[in-house]
Amino acid sequence: QVQLVESGGGLVQNGDSLRLSCAASGRTFSTYAMGWFRQAPGKEREFVAAIGVYGREYYANSVKGRFTISRDNAKNTMYLQMDSLKPEDTGVYYCATGGRNSDYFQVGGMDFWGKGTLVTVSL
Repeated sequence: QVQLVESGGGLVQNGDSLRLSCAASGRTFSTYAMGWFRQAPGKEREFVAAIGVYGREYYANSVKGRFTISRDNAKNTMYLQMDSLKPEDTGVYYCATGGRNSDYFQVGGMDFWGKGTLVTVSL
């Protein structure tokens, strides 16, 4: 069974940086794409970033140029480096993965989810 555990969230100020981690287990990590999603208070969960098997990166327009997704297959871990954080980045950040034909840009395309880590950006 696939398990995903996020860490690294916290309370930061406008303009600060954070790095989130997602530790995966239960299947061969290197052979599946991975994604980050977030859910702000009172809003629907949304796509943030994804990384393919060979390292190709995809970003939501709202985070492009500020966030960087990466993966370390030797450690079965995915990361999200978040720079120039803004208050609108506040929310619970979830790590997710699906199958080889999943739509990694859609919440409904993911099969496995972590419990999330809270990021709060104050003014």
